[in-house]
Amino acid sequence: MHGTWPLRDTLVMVLAGGQGERLYPLTKDRAKPAVPFAGDFRLIDFTLSNCLNSGLRRIYVLTQYKSESLDQHLRTSWDVFSPEIGEWITTRPPQKRMSDDWYLGTADAIYQNVYTLQTERPRHVLVLSGDHLYRMDYSLLLEEHTRTAAHVTVACMERPLAEAAGNLGVLVVGENDAVVRLEEKPSRPAPSPGRADTCLCSMGVYAFQTEALVRSVIEDAKRSGGHDFARDVLPAMVRSGAQVHAYRFPGRYWRDVGTIDAYWEAHMDLVRVQPVLNLYGRDWPFRGETQHGGPAKIVFAGGSPGTPKAEVFNSLICHGAIVSGAYVCDSVIGPGARIEVGSRIEQSIIMDRTAIGRDVRIRRAIIDKDNTIPDGARIGYDIDWDRRHFTVSEGGVVVMPKRVPFPRADAGAHE
Repeated sequence: MHGTWPLRDTLVMVLAGGQGERLYPLTKDRAKPAVPFAGDFRLIDFTLSNCLNSGLRRIYVLTQYKSESLDQHLRTSWDVFSPEIGEWITTRPPQKRMSDDWYLGTADAIYQNVYTLQTERPRHVLVLSGDHLYRMDYSLLLEEHTRTAAHVTVACMERPLAEAAGNLGVLVVGENDAVVRLEEKPSRPAPSPGRADTCLCSMGVYAFQTEALVRSVIEDAKRSGGHDFARDVLPAMVRSGAQVHAYRFPGRYWRDVGTIDAYWEAHMDLVRVQPVLNLYGRDWPFRGETQHGGPAKIVFAGGSPGTPKAEVFNSLICHGAIVSGAYVCDSVIGPGARIEVGSRIEQSIIMDRTAIGRDVRIRRAIIDKDNTIPDGARIGYDIDWDRRHFTVSEGGVVVMPKRVPFPRADAGAHE
C-alpha cells in the first residue's frame, strides 16, 4: 500500500487538449488522448490508470480540442471516485479568467487554472500528458521529489541517441542528477553521463512545488513564445537557478504515439508473444472502456470438407467481436467488429463495430470505428489506390477514417 503523504498533498493536472495533427485522420473527430488503443482503451486511460494505481485521486483533466468523445469516455468509464471524501476526476476546458484566449500551450493551460491551484492549495502538482503509453508508480517520483526538495522534478529515461535526435526532449545533468540544461528535440543530443550511445529523455511527467509552478507560469505568460513547459518554462527555470531534478524512470517502456507509424508500431508490440507493456497484470490493472456486447467469438473449425476454417494468431480479439472462418494474424480486432468467411487480416487494427465482408484482404492498415468493408475489397495491396482514397503514412500504413463510405466497387484495388 502507498503512504498517504506526499500523495494527500498532491493535485494532478492532466494535459488532454492536444489536437494530434500527426495522428490525423484518427484525430479528425476526437482529441489525441481520446484516440482508441488496443481495442478496450483510450490513450488517456494509461495516464489515469497510473494515477489510480499510485493512490492519486484528485485529478483535473484539461480539455480543449474536440473534447466530446473524451468527455463521454470519462463520464462512462471513470466515474470511480467519491467527491464527498475529496476524490475526483473533473474536466477543465479553458477558463478564460486571465484572457479571452484558448489554451495557448501546455504551460498556458496551467496558467489559466492558477485560480484552481490557489483555491485547492496543494503542496505539490503533478503535471502529466494524457497521450503517452507507460506504467509508472507516481508515488516513487513524488517521494524523490520531496526528498530532494526540488522546485520541479522531471521524469526521464535512457534512450538511444539516434532515436532521440530530432524527436525527444533531452536532459543534461550534473551532480546528483541536477538538471543543468534542457534541449528540446536536438539534432545531436548530449550523451548521458558515462554513456556514449544513450541520452536522458524527458517523459513529459513533471512534479512541481506548487509555489514554484505558479510563479513560473505567471512569468512565462509575460513573455512571448509558445508557452510550453519543455521549450519555455523548464529552460527558464534552469537559467534562473531553480532546483530542477531528473528522476530516472526504472521501467522499460514509454511511448509517445504521436504519429500514425508510432501508433501502429505500439499495437504491433502488443501482439508479440511477450510484449513489454503488460495489459494483463493484476498488480497494476489498466482501466479502459466499459465493456458491453458479450465475449469474443471465433467460429468454424474447418472440420469437414468445404467448411471454412477460422485461424487467429498473435492477435487481440476484444469483447463482442466475431471472427467467422477468417484468417487473423498480428492484429487487433476491436469491440463488436465482425470478420466474415474467407477474409484475411494481417498486421492491422480494426476498430469498434467495423463489419468486414467475405474474401476481404487487409494488411498494414488501421480501420477506424463503424466502417463497412464490402466483399472482395483490398486494402494495403495497391499503394497508389490506397493513397487516392485513404491516408497513407510515411511507413506505408493505410488509415481509413471513422464512419466513411467505402469507394465504389469499380474503383477497387487488386492484389
